[in-house]
Amino acid sequence: MPNLPTGATLIATRESRLALWQAGHVRDLLTQRFGLHVELLGMTTRGDQILDRTLSKVGGKGLFVKELETALEEGRAHLAVHSLKDVPMDLPEGFELAAVLAREDPRDAFVSPRYPSLAELPQGAVVGTSSLRRVVQLLAARPDLDVQPLRGNLDTRLRKLDDGGFDAIVLAAAGLMRLGLADRIASRFEPETMLPCAGQGALGIEVRTDAVALRAQLAQLTHRPTWFAVQAERAVSRALGGSCSMPLAAHAVWHGETLSLRVALGDAQTPRAPLLRAQVSGPAHTDAQARALGEHAAQTLREAGAQAYLGAADAAGAAP
Repeated sequence: MPNLPTGATLIATRESRLALWQAGHVRDLLTQRFGLHVELLGMTTRGDQILDRTLSKVGGKGLFVKELETALEEGRAHLAVHSLKDVPMDLPEGFELAAVLAREDPRDAFVSPRYPSLAELPQGAVVGTSSLRRVVQLLAARPDLDVQPLRGNLDTRLRKLDDGGFDAIVLAAAGLMRLGLADRIASRFEPETMLPCAGQGALGIEVRTDAVALRAQLAQLTHRPTWFAVQAERAVSRALGGSCSMPLAAHAVWHGETLSLRVALGDAQTPRAPLLRAQVSGPAHTDAQARALGEHAAQTLREAGAQAYLGAADAAGAAP
């Protein structure tokens, strides 16, 4: 596969409305910045097909990217666009992130047609989410809630809410905003209540490592503050052996020249167990510094007793 084709540059993307918006956004950037002719290659992934089980039971978020990586490997596409929160911490050999774009609102959104916030839900209300990270934080704030699994793309989840299956659901604010659905957000969770996951709100562009010229071109799209923040966040999960079965939150915010990284870890098998929390700060102006900050946060969690929780996550991921 040539690095920069003389014909169209092809973007591999999932076919959900949000994924197509994200790929279209990158297409427009490539056209405006570099004058490239760009086309989208829509694909259905295993993660889109398996909707009757939680991701932690069927292989994790990597199910959303594997088919796109196969298209890159076979030369049917030149780059893939992902919600960074769906990208495994370690990419397969021969692939890498060429760019991370400026972050949208990283917070989680409380979505309900009847209730304005989590605090105003009645006792025992049914709340839908597909994320173990959200489950443990919801129950930490409201142990009385009935939290039920909710799979499907964004439009499917909203339809299930509107059909009366849930009193409220929790979604990433960024996806709703990108699709012009901000009016569906009843309120946004502040990080003190619901800490986001690593990479939430950011878009990542994946390419083959041997696409040298394309990598260099795409790197010009990277938003450096977001790049270093998500490097630190992703390093926490990597250091803890992170998987979709680990209820881990990691969110980094710049304060001047210092990056402040907050993390929270729950117990996958006992969702009402107390959350372990940590916060570290430091310089993060190189990849090495950002990763070191994430590793420091992971070590702080281990010192707080994370090993027992990590064992629970391994058991949850292995369960049939």
